[in-house]
Formats: sequence, structure tokens, C-alpha cells
Amino acid sequence: MKWYIDKLKELEKTEPVYSVCGDDCAVCPRYVAETEEELRETAEFWYKVGWRDRIVSTDEISCSGCGSNASCAFGLLPCAREHRVAACAECDSFKCGRIHEMLENSAKSQEACRAACDTGEEFMMIYRSFWEKEKNLKKMLLE
Repeated sequence: MKWYIDKLKELEKTEPVYSVCGDDCAVCPRYVAETEEELRETAEFWYKVGWRDRIVSTDEISCSGCGSNASCAFGLLPCAREHRVAACAECDSFKCGRIHEMLENSAKSQEACRAACDTGEEFMMIYRSFWEKEKNLKKMLLE
């Protein structure tokens, strides 16, 4: 995504913003996209990686954090609400089967994402966003 690659230097300095599942939203293309064109490019990327079955609308791809969308890809958002926690790391059942399944499913898309990225730097920033979940959840436990 050209717009995302153009922002990499700025994103490197961004303080993390962790989601319920441990994603770092601060560097997630869906979360940081600001224009219709950026959202359109992001929707195309999500389709190319296989995270969507079609190129979705800019409204559907836009994200302003957990709870802004009706669903969670891993079903963790409703679970967190049910357990009255802001993040999985705060739950008494933390490292439950849902977390293990989420980590396994997340790992499956890593190579497709690498192939869809235009540069290694782009992939590493997206890696920071989506594949450091476990490290981020553990970090949240310590805070």
C-alpha cells in the first residue's frame, strides 16, 4: 500500500495502542487510514491477503478500535464484554482456548500478508500490528 509505505517512518515512532486481542492498532492500516483513497487501498490489500472475500466498502474497512465494528474476527470482543474486561490479558481465564485458536488462526495468514506487501519494511510494520499479539498480551499483564 503506497500510502502506508509513505507513513512507515512516522509509524515507527508511534506508541502502541493495544486491542482486546493484543493487536497494535497504532500501526494497523485500517486504524490509521485517514482518506477515502487510503481506505480503498487498505480494502484492496485485505482482499489480496485473504482477510476479506471481496473488496469491501471504505465504511466497512474503516476501524476506530475495538467495539467500533459489529463483530470480532476471533469472537474475543463479545467474550471480553461478557467477562467485563477491556483486554483478554485482564481475564481470569487468560490464555483460554479462544486465545490459542486466535493465535493459531492469525499465524496462518502471515505468509499471504508477506506476499501481498510491496516491501519488507511494510510487512514488518504490519507484523507489529498483527503478529505480536502474544507478546503484547503478556506486556499488558505486567502493566
